[in-house]
Amino acid sequence: MIPTLDQLQAAFSRLLPPAEPTAPSPVQVVDYAAKGYHFDATVAPQQVIEAARLLDQHGFAMDAVTGVDWMAQGEMEVVYDFFHPLACLRAVVRTRIPREKPEVPTISEVFPGANWHERETHDFFGIRFLGHPDLSPLLLPEDADYHPLRKDFAA
Repeated sequence: MIPTLDQLQAAFSRLLPPAEPTAPSPVQVVDYAAKGYHFDATVAPQQVIEAARLLDQHGFAMDAVTGVDWMAQGEMEVVYDFFHPLACLRAVVRTRIPREKPEVPTISEVFPGANWHERETHDFFGIRFLGHPDLSPLLLPEDADYHPLRKDFAA
C-alpha cells in the first residue's frame, strides 16, 4: 500500500492529543523543496515506538536517527528520518527530552537498523535509548566519558 500524505497526517493525528489553539500543529505536511521532507511530526518521548510502528505499517523505512542539543532550552531533541521507497516520501519524527536526563525508548525492535544510529547518537550526544540491546561506544574510544556534539563540550 502506498500511503498519501493525508492518510499519514490522519494516522498521526489519531496518535497525538490535539494541539493548543495557539500552538503550531504537532503534525504538518510541509513543502519538500523548502524543507527536504514531506511530513513532520512532533511526538512525546513515550510515543516514539508507536510512531515508528505507524510508519512501518505504512511501508516506510528508517533512514537516520540523530540528536540536537538545545542547551539554552535545557532540552535534547531526537530526530528520526524515514523514507518510503515506493511513494518517494520523506517523513521526520521528533521528540524532545530533558537535557539533564536524556532518555527515550529505543525503536530498534521496530526498525532493527536503528541499533547503529542510536548507538552513534548515544556516543555523540549522551542520549540513552531505553531498552537498547547494546549502547557500548560505537565510534568513540571504549573509555570515553564525554559526548563531543553537546554544545558544552570543551575539546
